[in-house]
Formats: sequence, C-alpha cells, structure tokens
Amino acid sequence: MGRKFLKKIYSIKRTIGDEMLIDTHAHLDDDKFTADQAEVIARARESGITKIINIGYNRETILTTIELTKKYDFIFGAIGWHPNNANEMQEKDLLLIEEESNNQKILAIGEIGLDYYWDYAEKKIQQKIFREQIRLAKKLQLPIIIHDRDAHQDVLTILKEEEAGEVGGIMHSFSGSLEMARECLDLGFYLSFSGPVTFKNAKRPQEVASNIPLDRILVETDCPYLTPEPFRGKRNEPLNVKYIVEKIAELRGLPVEEMERITTENAKRIFKL
Repeated sequence: MGRKFLKKIYSIKRTIGDEMLIDTHAHLDDDKFTADQAEVIARARESGITKIINIGYNRETILTTIELTKKYDFIFGAIGWHPNNANEMQEKDLLLIEEESNNQKILAIGEIGLDYYWDYAEKKIQQKIFREQIRLAKKLQLPIIIHDRDAHQDVLTILKEEEAGEVGGIMHSFSGSLEMARECLDLGFYLSFSGPVTFKNAKRPQEVASNIPLDRILVETDCPYLTPEPFRGKRNEPLNVKYIVEKIAELRGLPVEEMERITTENAKRIFKL
C-alpha cells in the first residue's frame, strides 16, 4: 500500500474508529467563537476529538453550555460558579446549578475554586461560594473541576476540610508544584494539563507531568485561552489538544497513540462516560 493510502485510512480511523481524544475543558460559548463556532466544532470532530466538555461558570454560560449539549451529541457540560464571579452569585444561582445538574449530559460541578490573582471578589466570599458548591457536588455525587490561581494552600485546605475526596475531581490547568500535585493525588484528584505544558520554559508543569501516575493525567485546551505551541498567542481551539498530548508523550517517553489512549480512558473514568 502507498503512504498516502495508509495515511487516509489512519485519518478515517481517528475520526470514526476507537475513542481518540477528549478535550476535558473548553469554552466554546466564549465571545471569541461567535463568528465561527460551528466551524470550530466541526474542525475538532474531523481531527479526532470525540468528546468535548464545555464549562459553564456563571449565569449566562451555564445556559449556553446546556444549549451546546443539546445541539451536539458529543459535547457534554460541567456547570458551576467561577470565583471571579462570586460577588454576583445569589441563592437562586446555586439552585439553578442543582436543577440543571440533573441533566445526564452535565458531568461535573465546575469550574469552581479560588482566584487570588484578580481582585474581582473578596477572598471570604470566594471561599464561601467554593464550599457551598463542594457540598452541592457531594449531594449530587458529581466530581468537581477546580480553578486555582495563586491560591494553592487555601484550595487544598478547603478541599480537605470539606472532604471533597468523596467525589474527587480535576485540578484544571494544573500550575502547582510536584509536592502539591501529590497532595491532590492523595485526595483522589486528577491533574489536567493545558497549553503551558508545551511552553519552552514551563519547568513546573513539565516536572509534574513527567512524574505523576499515568492514570491521573488529563488534557484540555481551556480554549480560546492558553494556546499551546506552536500556535501560542493565537486563539485556541479543541483540535489543539493533540499538541498537549504530544508533549506529555515526549516527556514520558511513550508513543503519542498510547498517551491518547491513556488520557481518553482517564477522562472516561472521572466523568463516568
């Protein structure tokens, strides 16, 4: 057989064959996709992305995430309240999250957590909202997706005090140290890697990705943000998750196809897909 024919067969297999790649964290309802959302989703599907988890993090995006899950059979959702929007959250919003989480295509509560980099919401308010959503996730028996920016110690403390390990979850776009990674693993969490792991000087995420157990590694784009090399600086899309997998495979000394299989199986396990 010629190389072109074999390449075509492999391409078809990636699209309609076994599960290949899952983007575990995307924001396809972001304004940056307004003009070409359908095309972006089509490109992802054609490239071998078999499932996408879209994240609703406030009143507006919770509803648009649900709409995306209705429109596309391979798009699932996670809904929660982002710490940067904590000042806006009302009791009715927690009830909305609980009600909409009864939808079988809503797989997790998130993204939730703490963000001390920005000062959009007071730390005490962020912490209160974080705790309330962990308790809701435990009530619903759904995993949680954690946003942690410059708040490592407080995030860990709250996860431990609220016994979040009961439902487990994902440390989204993990940026902590190897020591913190081990604490998260002890709590039953998975660590998800995004574009920064591909950056030339990203020593910390590369060290973590190189050393944690393979069965706890997930990949995500966080699109339209955190675009990996070689497209850093441009708008990110779900199809770029392949570059994150390739980098982690390189770090671990494994074939790319094996890392695809591992991360896909891990995603299916945590999300009960």
